[in-house]
Amino acid sequence: MGGATEPLSYRRPAPPPRRRRLWPALAIAAVVLVVLAVAALVRAETKTMPYLVVHRVAPRSVKLPGGAFRPAWPSEGAAAVAVEGLGSLGSTGGQNPVPIASVAKVMTAYLTLKQFPLAPGAEGFHVRISKAQVAEERQRVALDQSTIKVRAGETLSERQLLEALMLPSANNIAALLAVHDAGSIGAFVERMNQTAGELGMAATTYTDPSGYEASTVSTAADQMKLARVAMADPTFAQIVAKPSTVLPVVGRVVNYNELVGHDGYVGIKTGSDEAAGGCLLFAKRMTAGGKTFTVLGAIFGQREGELVSAALAGADRLAGSVAAGVEERVAVPAGTTVMRLENADGNTVPVKTARTLREVGWPGMRTSLHLGVGPARRSARQGERLGTLIVRGPSGVARTPVVAAATLGEPSLAWRLQHLP
Repeated sequence: MGGATEPLSYRRPAPPPRRRRLWPALAIAAVVLVVLAVAALVRAETKTMPYLVVHRVAPRSVKLPGGAFRPAWPSEGAAAVAVEGLGSLGSTGGQNPVPIASVAKVMTAYLTLKQFPLAPGAEGFHVRISKAQVAEERQRVALDQSTIKVRAGETLSERQLLEALMLPSANNIAALLAVHDAGSIGAFVERMNQTAGELGMAATTYTDPSGYEASTVSTAADQMKLARVAMADPTFAQIVAKPSTVLPVVGRVVNYNELVGHDGYVGIKTGSDEAAGGCLLFAKRMTAGGKTFTVLGAIFGQREGELVSAALAGADRLAGSVAAGVEERVAVPAGTTVMRLENADGNTVPVKTARTLREVGWPGMRTSLHLGVGPARRSARQGERLGTLIVRGPSGVARTPVVAAATLGEPSLAWRLQHLP
Protein backbone atom coordinates (compact mmCIF):
# COMPACT_ATOMS: atom_id res chain seq x y z
CA MET A 1 0.00 0.00 0.00
CA GLY A 2 1.12 3.38 -0.38
CA GLY A 3 2.83 5.43 2.33
CA ALA A 4 0.94 6.61 5.40
CA THR A 5 -0.81 9.99 5.29
CA GLU A 6 -0.77 12.84 7.91
CA PRO A 7 -3.98 13.18 9.86
CA LEU A 8 -5.89 16.37 9.03
CA SER A 9 -5.88 19.11 11.80
CA TYR A 10 -9.07 21.19 12.46
CA ARG A 11 -8.99 24.77 13.66
CA ARG A 12 -12.14 26.53 14.90
CA PRO A 13 -12.47 29.90 13.24
CA ALA A 14 -11.96 32.91 15.56
CA PRO A 15 -15.20 34.63 16.60
CA PRO A 16 -15.86 38.04 15.00
CA PRO A 17 -14.78 41.03 17.11
CA ARG A 18 -17.46 42.12 19.56
CA ARG A 19 -18.94 45.61 18.68
CA ARG A 20 -19.25 48.11 21.46
CA ARG A 21 -22.75 49.34 22.08
CA LEU A 22 -22.45 53.26 21.79
CA TRP A 23 -26.06 54.18 21.56
CA PRO A 24 -26.75 54.28 25.30
CA ALA A 25 -23.93 56.82 25.77
CA LEU A 26 -25.15 58.89 22.87
CA ALA A 27 -28.64 58.82 24.24
CA ILE A 28 -27.46 59.90 27.64
CA ALA A 29 -25.41 62.74 26.11
CA ALA A 30 -28.38 63.88 24.07
CA VAL A 31 -30.57 63.89 27.14
CA VAL A 32 -28.00 65.90 29.05
CA LEU A 33 -27.76 68.41 26.23
CA VAL A 34 -31.51 68.74 26.07
CA VAL A 35 -31.69 69.20 29.81
CA LEU A 36 -28.95 71.82 29.69
CA ALA A 37 -30.62 73.58 26.80
CA VAL A 38 -33.96 73.57 28.56
CA ALA A 39 -32.31 74.81 31.72
CA ALA A 40 -30.56 77.56 29.79
CA LEU A 41 -33.78 78.58 28.12
CA VAL A 42 -35.63 78.56 31.40
CA ARG A 43 -32.87 80.55 33.02
CA ALA A 44 -32.74 82.98 30.11
CA GLU A 45 -36.49 83.45 30.24
CA THR A 46 -36.46 84.05 33.97
CA LYS A 47 -33.29 86.18 34.02
CA THR A 48 -33.82 89.66 35.45
CA MET A 49 -33.48 92.04 32.55
CA PRO A 50 -31.43 95.26 32.79
CA TYR A 51 -33.24 98.58 32.97
CA LEU A 52 -33.61 100.71 29.90
CA VAL A 53 -30.93 103.38 29.60
CA VAL A 54 -32.24 106.95 29.41
CA HIS A 55 -30.38 109.37 27.13
CA ARG A 56 -31.48 112.98 27.68
CA VAL A 57 -31.80 115.00 24.48
CA ALA A 58 -33.63 118.08 25.75
CA PRO A 59 -31.38 121.09 26.51
CA ARG A 60 -31.39 122.79 29.87
CA SER A 61 -32.92 125.93 28.37
CA VAL A 62 -34.35 127.19 25.08
CA LYS A 63 -34.70 130.56 23.39
CA LEU A 64 -38.17 131.72 22.42
CA PRO A 65 -38.56 131.80 18.62
CA GLY A 66 -38.00 134.87 16.50
CA GLY A 67 -35.16 137.13 15.47
CA ALA A 68 -33.05 139.06 17.93
CA PHE A 69 -35.24 141.58 19.73
CA ARG A 70 -34.03 145.16 20.10
CA PRO A 71 -36.10 147.70 22.01
CA ALA A 72 -36.57 151.20 20.60
CA TRP A 73 -33.65 152.73 22.47
CA PRO A 74 -33.36 156.52 22.48
CA SER A 75 -30.82 158.03 20.10
CA GLU A 76 -29.23 160.05 22.90
CA GLY A 77 -28.68 159.87 26.63
CA ALA A 78 -28.96 156.69 28.65
CA ALA A 79 -31.76 154.21 29.24
CA ALA A 80 -32.54 150.83 30.74
CA VAL A 81 -35.69 148.71 30.59
CA ALA A 82 -37.03 145.47 32.03
CA VAL A 83 -40.27 143.55 32.26
CA GLU A 84 -40.92 142.72 35.87
CA GLY A 85 -41.40 138.98 36.17
CA LEU A 86 -39.64 138.28 32.87
CA GLY A 87 -36.25 139.93 33.06
CA SER A 88 -34.05 142.77 31.87
CA LEU A 89 -33.65 143.80 28.27
CA GLY A 90 -30.45 145.62 29.04
CA SER A 91 -29.41 149.23 28.79
CA THR A 92 -27.89 151.75 26.43
CA GLY A 93 -25.79 154.89 26.73
CA GLY A 94 -23.20 153.47 29.09
CA GLN A 95 -23.15 153.11 32.85
CA ASN A 96 -21.45 156.34 33.86
CA PRO A 97 -23.38 158.27 36.54
CA VAL A 98 -25.26 161.29 35.20
CA PRO A 99 -27.39 164.02 36.81
CA ILE A 100 -30.95 162.81 37.37
CA ALA A 101 -32.73 166.02 38.41
CA SER A 102 -36.08 165.46 40.16
CA VAL A 103 -35.94 161.68 39.72
CA ALA A 104 -34.00 161.97 43.00
CA LYS A 105 -37.33 162.64 44.72
CA VAL A 106 -38.19 158.93 44.39
CA MET A 107 -35.63 158.21 47.11
CA THR A 108 -37.03 161.06 49.24
CA ALA A 109 -40.54 159.65 48.99
CA TYR A 110 -39.32 156.09 49.58
CA LEU A 111 -37.47 157.04 52.76
CA THR A 112 -40.42 159.07 54.04
CA LEU A 113 -42.72 156.09 53.70
CA LYS A 114 -40.10 153.80 55.17
CA GLN A 115 -39.81 156.03 58.23
CA PHE A 116 -43.52 156.84 58.42
CA PRO A 117 -45.52 153.99 56.79
CA LEU A 118 -48.83 155.17 55.41
CA ALA A 119 -51.78 152.78 55.32
CA PRO A 120 -54.30 152.97 52.46
CA GLY A 121 -56.71 155.82 53.11
CA ALA A 122 -54.66 157.21 55.99
CA GLU A 123 -53.22 160.74 55.98
CA GLY A 124 -50.21 160.12 58.20
CA PHE A 125 -48.40 162.84 60.10
CA HIS A 126 -49.22 166.55 59.69
CA VAL A 127 -46.91 169.53 59.22
CA ARG A 128 -47.85 173.15 59.95
CA ILE A 129 -46.26 175.54 57.46
CA SER A 130 -44.08 178.24 59.03
CA LYS A 131 -43.25 181.73 57.79
CA ALA A 132 -39.68 180.54 57.17
CA GLN A 133 -40.95 177.82 54.87
CA VAL A 134 -43.02 180.35 52.97
CA ALA A 135 -39.93 182.54 52.54
CA GLU A 136 -37.90 179.54 51.41
CA GLU A 137 -40.49 178.69 48.75
CA ARG A 138 -40.25 182.25 47.36
CA GLN A 139 -36.48 182.03 47.24
CA ARG A 140 -36.71 178.80 45.26
CA VAL A 141 -39.16 180.39 42.83
CA ALA A 142 -36.62 183.16 42.26
CA LEU A 143 -34.10 180.48 41.31
CA ASP A 144 -36.61 179.04 38.83
CA GLN A 145 -37.05 175.87 40.87
CA SER A 146 -40.14 173.71 40.79
CA THR A 147 -42.27 174.39 43.89
CA ILE A 148 -45.81 174.54 45.21
CA LYS A 149 -47.08 177.66 46.90
CA VAL A 150 -47.58 177.35 50.65
CA ARG A 151 -49.14 179.65 53.23
CA ALA A 152 -48.05 180.20 56.79
CA GLY A 153 -50.30 178.41 59.23
CA GLU A 154 -51.74 175.88 56.78
CA THR A 155 -51.45 172.20 57.65
CA LEU A 156 -50.42 169.53 55.16
CA SER A 157 -50.69 165.80 55.79
CA GLU A 158 -48.02 163.28 54.92
CA ARG A 159 -50.11 162.08 51.98
CA GLN A 160 -50.56 165.63 50.66
CA LEU A 161 -46.84 166.31 51.03
CA LEU A 162 -45.98 163.17 49.07
CA GLU A 163 -48.46 164.11 46.35
CA ALA A 164 -46.91 167.59 46.15
CA LEU A 165 -43.46 166.02 45.99
CA MET A 166 -44.19 163.46 43.27
CA LEU A 167 -46.77 165.08 40.98
CA PRO A 168 -45.85 168.78 40.56
CA SER A 169 -42.31 167.91 41.79
CA ALA A 170 -42.02 170.52 44.52
CA ASN A 171 -38.44 171.12 45.65
CA ASN A 172 -39.57 173.02 48.74
CA ILE A 173 -41.55 169.97 49.86
CA ALA A 174 -38.49 167.74 49.36
CA ALA A 175 -36.57 169.93 51.78
CA LEU A 176 -39.49 169.99 54.25
CA LEU A 177 -39.75 166.18 54.26
CA ALA A 178 -35.98 165.79 54.67
CA VAL A 179 -35.92 167.98 57.76
CA HIS A 180 -39.03 166.34 59.21
CA ASP A 181 -37.56 162.89 58.66
CA ALA A 182 -33.92 163.32 59.75
CA GLY A 183 -33.76 166.68 61.51
CA SER A 184 -31.65 168.29 58.80
CA ILE A 185 -31.07 168.09 55.08
CA GLY A 186 -27.51 166.87 55.63
CA ALA A 187 -28.61 164.01 57.85
CA PHE A 188 -31.30 163.04 55.37
CA VAL A 189 -28.82 163.00 52.48
CA GLU A 190 -26.68 160.62 54.52
CA ARG A 191 -29.70 158.33 54.81
CA MET A 192 -30.29 158.60 51.07
CA ASN A 193 -26.76 157.43 50.28
CA GLN A 194 -26.81 154.72 52.94
CA THR A 195 -30.05 153.33 51.51
CA ALA A 196 -28.67 153.51 47.97
CA GLY A 197 -25.76 151.35 49.12
CA GLU A 198 -28.11 148.87 50.76
CA LEU A 199 -30.06 148.56 47.51
CA GLY A 200 -26.92 147.91 45.48
CA MET A 201 -27.01 151.31 43.76
CA ALA A 202 -23.22 151.49 43.56
CA ALA A 203 -23.11 154.22 40.90
CA THR A 204 -25.46 156.59 42.76
CA THR A 205 -24.58 159.67 44.82
CA TYR A 206 -27.17 161.95 46.40
CA THR A 207 -26.19 165.45 47.49
CA ASP A 208 -29.68 166.91 48.02
CA PRO A 209 -33.24 165.58 48.51
CA SER A 210 -34.72 167.16 45.38
CA GLY A 211 -32.14 166.53 42.67
CA TYR A 212 -31.72 170.24 41.99
CA GLU A 213 -27.97 169.94 42.43
CA ALA A 214 -26.13 168.54 39.40
CA SER A 215 -23.91 166.59 41.79
CA THR A 216 -26.82 164.24 42.52
CA VAL A 217 -26.02 161.52 39.99
CA SER A 218 -27.04 157.97 39.19
CA THR A 219 -27.55 155.50 36.35
CA ALA A 220 -30.67 154.15 34.70
CA ALA A 221 -29.98 150.66 36.07
CA ASP A 222 -29.52 151.98 39.62
CA GLN A 223 -32.74 153.96 39.56
CA MET A 224 -34.64 150.90 38.41
CA LYS A 225 -33.46 149.07 41.53
CA LEU A 226 -35.00 151.84 43.61
CA ALA A 227 -38.17 151.93 41.51
CA ARG A 228 -38.79 148.22 42.16
CA VAL A 229 -38.77 148.55 45.93
CA ALA A 230 -40.64 151.86 45.91
CA MET A 231 -43.43 150.54 43.70
CA ALA A 232 -43.82 147.61 46.09
CA ASP A 233 -45.26 150.10 48.61
CA PRO A 234 -49.00 150.35 47.80
CA THR A 235 -49.20 153.97 48.99
CA PHE A 236 -46.25 155.05 46.85
CA ALA A 237 -47.70 153.22 43.83
CA GLN A 238 -51.11 154.79 44.41
CA ILE A 239 -49.69 158.31 44.60
CA VAL A 240 -47.48 158.17 41.50
CA ALA A 241 -50.36 156.70 39.47
CA LYS A 242 -52.51 159.81 39.97
CA PRO A 243 -52.81 162.13 36.95
CA SER A 244 -53.67 164.99 39.31
CA THR A 245 -54.60 165.86 42.87
CA VAL A 246 -56.05 168.71 44.90
CA LEU A 247 -53.89 170.47 47.49
CA PRO A 248 -54.62 173.29 49.92
CA VAL A 249 -53.92 176.84 48.72
CA VAL A 250 -52.93 175.86 45.16
CA GLY A 251 -55.97 173.66 44.42
CA ARG A 252 -55.65 171.12 41.61
CA VAL A 253 -52.17 170.25 40.43
CA VAL A 254 -51.29 167.89 37.59
CA ASN A 255 -48.69 165.19 37.35
CA TYR A 256 -45.75 166.29 35.19
CA ASN A 257 -45.69 162.72 33.93
CA GLU A 258 -48.41 163.17 31.34
CA LEU A 259 -48.24 159.50 30.36
CA VAL A 260 -49.86 158.48 33.65
CA GLY A 261 -53.45 157.40 33.24
CA HIS A 262 -53.00 156.52 29.56
CA ASP A 263 -52.11 153.26 27.83
CA GLY A 264 -51.26 151.46 31.05
CA TYR A 265 -48.78 153.96 32.52
CA VAL A 266 -48.82 153.96 36.32
CA GLY A 267 -45.86 156.19 37.24
CA ILE A 268 -43.41 157.13 38.34
CA LYS A 269 -41.27 160.36 38.20
CA THR A 270 -40.09 163.03 35.79
CA GLY A 271 -37.01 165.20 36.05
CA SER A 272 -35.50 167.98 33.98
CA ASP A 273 -32.87 170.69 34.09
CA GLU A 274 -29.98 171.92 32.00
CA ALA A 275 -27.50 169.49 33.51
CA ALA A 276 -29.71 166.39 33.37
CA GLY A 277 -31.78 167.02 30.25
CA GLY A 278 -35.17 165.33 30.20
CA CYS A 279 -35.48 162.35 32.55
CA LEU A 280 -38.19 159.85 33.36
CA LEU A 281 -38.43 156.82 35.58
CA PHE A 282 -41.50 155.01 34.24
CA ALA A 283 -43.81 152.06 34.84
CA LYS A 284 -46.29 150.71 32.32
CA ARG A 285 -48.72 147.83 32.84
CA MET A 286 -49.29 145.38 29.99
CA THR A 287 -51.02 142.04 29.44
CA ALA A 288 -49.67 138.99 27.60
CA GLY A 289 -50.82 135.39 27.71
CA GLY A 290 -53.58 136.31 30.12
CA LYS A 291 -51.11 137.69 32.68
CA THR A 292 -50.28 141.24 33.70
CA PHE A 293 -46.70 142.52 33.67
CA THR A 294 -45.04 145.85 34.37
CA VAL A 295 -42.56 147.40 31.96
CA LEU A 296 -40.15 149.31 34.18
CA GLY A 297 -37.57 151.66 32.76
CA ALA A 298 -35.47 154.77 33.09
CA ILE A 299 -34.43 157.29 30.47
CA PHE A 300 -32.03 160.20 31.06
CA GLY A 301 -30.42 162.99 29.06
CA GLN A 302 -33.15 163.66 26.48
CA ARG A 303 -32.76 167.06 24.81
CA GLU A 304 -34.73 166.99 21.56
CA GLY A 305 -37.18 169.83 22.20
CA GLU A 306 -38.76 170.66 25.55
CA LEU A 307 -36.95 168.49 28.09
CA VAL A 308 -39.82 166.77 29.90
CA SER A 309 -41.68 166.23 26.62
CA ALA A 310 -38.56 164.70 25.09
CA ALA A 311 -38.23 162.30 28.01
CA LEU A 312 -41.91 161.35 27.85
CA ALA A 313 -41.74 160.72 24.10
CA GLY A 314 -38.56 158.66 24.34
CA ALA A 315 -39.88 156.60 27.22
CA ASP A 316 -43.17 155.99 25.44
CA ARG A 317 -41.38 154.68 22.35
CA LEU A 318 -39.15 152.46 24.46
CA ALA A 319 -41.92 151.06 26.67
CA GLY A 320 -44.27 150.64 23.72
CA SER A 321 -41.72 148.64 21.74
CA VAL A 322 -41.15 146.32 24.68
CA ALA A 323 -44.87 145.83 25.28
CA ALA A 324 -45.38 145.04 21.59
CA GLY A 325 -42.56 142.49 21.61
CA VAL A 326 -43.77 140.56 24.63
CA GLU A 327 -46.33 137.89 23.85
CA GLU A 328 -47.05 134.23 24.43
CA ARG A 329 -44.72 132.15 22.25
CA VAL A 330 -44.04 128.46 21.62
CA ALA A 331 -41.17 127.36 23.83
CA VAL A 332 -41.28 123.63 22.96
CA PRO A 333 -43.49 122.27 20.13
CA ALA A 334 -45.55 119.10 20.56
CA GLY A 335 -43.70 116.04 19.27
CA THR A 336 -40.27 117.32 20.27
CA THR A 337 -37.87 114.51 21.20
CA VAL A 338 -36.61 115.10 24.72
CA MET A 339 -34.94 111.75 25.45
CA ARG A 340 -34.20 108.32 23.98
CA LEU A 341 -34.60 104.93 25.62
CA GLU A 342 -32.10 102.17 24.84
CA ASN A 343 -32.36 98.49 25.75
CA ALA A 344 -29.48 96.05 26.18
CA ASP A 345 -29.70 95.02 22.51
CA GLY A 346 -28.88 98.61 21.51
CA ASN A 347 -32.35 99.29 20.14
CA THR A 348 -33.63 102.80 20.83
CA VAL A 349 -36.98 104.58 20.91
CA PRO A 350 -37.52 108.37 21.07
CA VAL A 351 -39.62 109.90 23.83
CA LYS A 352 -41.55 113.01 22.74
CA THR A 353 -43.62 115.83 24.19
CA ALA A 354 -47.36 115.19 24.13
CA ARG A 355 -48.35 118.88 24.06
CA THR A 356 -46.94 122.24 23.06
CA LEU A 357 -45.39 124.29 25.86
CA ARG A 358 -45.71 128.06 25.71
CA GLU A 359 -44.03 130.91 27.54
CA VAL A 360 -44.55 134.66 27.63
CA GLY A 361 -41.58 136.68 26.49
CA TRP A 362 -39.79 138.43 23.67
CA PRO A 363 -37.99 136.77 20.73
CA GLY A 364 -34.72 135.23 21.83
CA MET A 365 -35.59 135.31 25.54
CA ARG A 366 -34.15 132.24 27.23
CA THR A 367 -36.35 130.05 29.42
CA SER A 368 -35.28 127.01 31.43
CA LEU A 369 -36.43 123.41 30.92
CA HIS A 370 -36.66 120.64 33.50
CA LEU A 371 -37.07 117.01 32.46
CA GLY A 372 -38.53 114.74 35.10
CA VAL A 373 -38.08 111.04 34.34
CA GLY A 374 -40.39 108.39 35.79
CA PRO A 375 -39.35 105.17 37.58
CA ALA A 376 -36.74 102.94 35.94
CA ARG A 377 -38.28 100.35 33.61
CA ARG A 378 -37.23 97.39 31.53
CA SER A 379 -39.59 97.98 28.61
CA ALA A 380 -41.87 100.70 27.28
CA ARG A 381 -45.09 100.68 25.31
CA GLN A 382 -45.96 103.11 22.55
CA GLY A 383 -47.78 106.11 24.00
CA GLU A 384 -46.77 105.24 27.56
CA ARG A 385 -46.02 108.26 29.77
CA LEU A 386 -42.39 108.17 30.81
CA GLY A 387 -41.93 111.55 32.45
CA THR A 388 -42.73 115.25 32.39
CA LEU A 389 -41.13 118.23 30.67
CA ILE A 390 -41.50 121.51 32.52
CA VAL A 391 -40.94 125.04 31.26
CA ARG A 392 -40.06 127.02 34.34
CA GLY A 393 -40.11 130.58 33.11
CA PRO A 394 -40.38 133.90 34.90
CA SER A 395 -44.07 134.09 34.07
CA GLY A 396 -44.91 130.71 35.59
CA VAL A 397 -44.70 126.96 35.09
CA ALA A 398 -46.05 124.93 32.17
CA ARG A 399 -45.72 121.16 31.82
CA THR A 400 -46.46 118.34 29.39
CA PRO A 401 -46.23 114.54 29.58
CA VAL A 402 -43.47 112.92 27.53
CA VAL A 403 -44.43 109.61 25.90
CA ALA A 404 -42.73 106.75 24.06
CA ALA A 405 -43.01 107.12 20.28
CA ALA A 406 -42.90 103.31 19.79
CA THR A 407 -42.73 100.10 21.80
CA LEU A 408 -39.35 99.01 23.10
CA GLY A 409 -39.22 95.45 24.44
CA GLU A 410 -36.75 93.59 26.58
CA PRO A 411 -33.53 92.20 25.05
CA SER A 412 -33.82 89.27 22.63
CA LEU A 413 -33.47 85.61 23.68
CA ALA A 414 -30.14 85.45 21.90
CA TRP A 415 -28.82 88.35 24.02
CA ARG A 416 -30.09 86.72 27.17
CA LEU A 417 -28.45 83.40 26.32
CA GLN A 418 -25.18 85.21 25.63
CA HIS A 419 -25.35 86.95 28.99
CA LEU A 420 -26.16 84.04 31.26
CA PRO A 421 -23.99 84.16 34.41
